[in-house]
Amino acid sequence: MLRILPRLAPILALGLAPLLQSCAVNPVTGQRQFVLFTESQEIEMGRQADQDISASLGVYDDPELAAWMDDMGQRMAADSERPDLPWTFRILDDPTINAFALPGGYIYLTRGILTHLNSDAELAGIVGHEIGHVTARHGITRVSRAQLAQVGLGLGMILAPELRPFGEAAGAGLQLLFLSNSRDAEREADDLGLRYMSTQDYDPRAVARVFEMLARASGAEDGDRIPGFLSTHPDPMDRRDRILARTTGEEPEYRGTVDDREGYLQRLDGMIFGTNPREGYFRDNVFYHPDMAFRLDYPRGWRTANTRDEVQGVSGEQDAVVLLRLVAEASPSEARRRFLAGEGVETVTTSEQSVNNLPAASAEFRVRGENATFRGHVVFVRWQDRTFRVLGYSTEASWSARQSAISQAVRSFRPVTDRAILDVQPRTIELVRTQNDMTLEGFQQRHPSTVDLATVGVINGLRSGDVIPGGTLMKRVVGDPPPGD
Repeated sequence: MLRILPRLAPILALGLAPLLQSCAVNPVTGQRQFVLFTESQEIEMGRQADQDISASLGVYDDPELAAWMDDMGQRMAADSERPDLPWTFRILDDPTINAFALPGGYIYLTRGILTHLNSDAELAGIVGHEIGHVTARHGITRVSRAQLAQVGLGLGMILAPELRPFGEAAGAGLQLLFLSNSRDAEREADDLGLRYMSTQDYDPRAVARVFEMLARASGAEDGDRIPGFLSTHPDPMDRRDRILARTTGEEPEYRGTVDDREGYLQRLDGMIFGTNPREGYFRDNVFYHPDMAFRLDYPRGWRTANTRDEVQGVSGEQDAVVLLRLVAEASPSEARRRFLAGEGVETVTTSEQSVNNLPAASAEFRVRGENATFRGHVVFVRWQDRTFRVLGYSTEASWSARQSAISQAVRSFRPVTDRAILDVQPRTIELVRTQNDMTLEGFQQRHPSTVDLATVGVINGLRSGDVIPGGTLMKRVVGDPPPGD
């Protein structure tokens, strides 16, 4: 998961002052709408959250593709009910199939969803849908309702002050921003998206293909991982049928002519597909980072996750964590000093002992919070002109059982020299034009991918047995599977 968004805390802690704004007018419907924030506060909330999301997931490095998508989004947003927002459209360097919007006009699509789309119109449908969430103020309405619900519980509880010194597990910003939309909100965003894309002459029928892809993708290569888009956008096949009813027939409600499969696919040539092992990967319980040439051993059986700015491990009982990240200090001892100076942190012991022959400074500590006391072990290691912080902690009640595993993990940081680890590369999209008519199975035989047939079908919008006409531009996936798959 993403790290929590601490910059949202001051905004979410505005208390009841914004209640004066609670009777706002919905820009789309003209109806009265419950909103606790002014438009300027909404924009600031999105701006601050954007910094965290961009840092946590990373922005995909393809300026030409980013500029093209931004142009598409800006044109649709300019014809919306809120053209004056500081609209921002980003491609996130994330393999999951996802798209989402933040208050204030911040729209995100992952490279994962881009590799699964097949035309300009399909992309326009996703972008338009997310614009609709912003113009109808769905996100800021959810945040307003969630904040009001917290008032009776004591807003300070949201911020988990007992963990604030660590900056990892505090804050409700992410949870509030990603509260599920209601079915009515999803239908409204669907309709708005169809309207926005139609004003730019994109074929709205393409959106039906998107929802079919989303439904199929949940059972494709990563069958145990439902696409993120579906986690907050339910019933894709029902929505596909509803969209077809509004975009087909003798008198469709929405219409357009631009689809452009070939132009869209050309922009994907060479895009990373799936996880990028250059940014780190797990093999069993060991985390390897080829670009920075190190490894870290997590306790066996723990659940692990690798995000752009932090590697996380959580015990099965969820009573202990180990977290790895870079810090700004050039000296391990200075980084430790700053950490131990955090609010509520009590030093138990300190050590200057090196870690696997690398300069290091470590400490055991205690944090007494409002609701619980935590014990932990932190190590700061210097490697390749960077300072890494490896932090492990648990509740004090669990410390005696977790101390040994945590201490071994935080002191396991070491360099890697194995070229098999250092030279690993990501899989990518490669375009192939068929020479003759062939089935999907024949395409996989003639132009094999390093993903299974079902995935090849999903990313090309085809099913087993479908005949592909000669001269059709197709996607295949090339490169070795990521280690550990």
